[in-house]
Amino acid sequence: MTNPKKIYFVSDLHLGLPSYEKSLEREKLFVAWLDEIKNDAGEIYLLGDIFDFWFEYKTVVPRGFTRLLGKIAELTDSGIHVYFFTGNHDIWVFDYLPRETGVTVVREPIVREWNGKKFYIAHGDGLGPFDRRYKVLKKIFTNRISHWLFARLHPNFGIGFAHLWSHKSREYQEFPTFKGEDKEWLIRYSKMLLQKEHFDYFIFGHRHVPVHIPLNDKSHFINLGDWLFNFTYAVFDGEKAELKKYEKN
Repeated sequence: MTNPKKIYFVSDLHLGLPSYEKSLEREKLFVAWLDEIKNDAGEIYLLGDIFDFWFEYKTVVPRGFTRLLGKIAELTDSGIHVYFFTGNHDIWVFDYLPRETGVTVVREPIVREWNGKKFYIAHGDGLGPFDRRYKVLKKIFTNRISHWLFARLHPNFGIGFAHLWSHKSREYQEFPTFKGEDKEWLIRYSKMLLQKEHFDYFIFGHRHVPVHIPLNDKSHFINLGDWLFNFTYAVFDGEKAELKKYEKN
């Protein structure tokens, strides 16, 4: 498919972390970035963990994030297609977010092709034959009975407890480092897929480490990094995809 406009990819803002003030600072910066790219963006892919926690009760949603939600609605109203991938921190997106902001919610890896370049796109959690404990936990979290049971909790307790758990889980993961190709699960998973099918680019979030490396002469692996410390994103201009860092003008 020929598309004269650019395709943008970004992930792991973890809005809500570590405090209201710090989160708001990053939210404003991210909205400024969206403002800068909106004139040449054909599609925008938000690859998960945009929120550090998100759960939609039937009549209640988490407080905050109004600047981001309003900006996304503005983008989709203008005709820009925005894809929202559920990550392991914001897995409980239901009907409110797509209805109010116009995003397309994506829960599984997808394949896209632009100008003859084939992309494999996913948040990255739970892929391949790795991290079996997390896969069990993810099955519990995505179970409808779990949704129903959590919704029975009062929002003050349910959302408060979820934020406490999330913050504790991040205490030892603040500065993830690249482990090397042989130890990075998403790189190993990408190489497994390449044995069966060609992809020009693998685009993932989840690991928080900004990495762009060739897997062979024609295939590239890109991990998007995060907007906690790195403020990185990827853009495809119709010929090649590149990993970039946002520096506000």
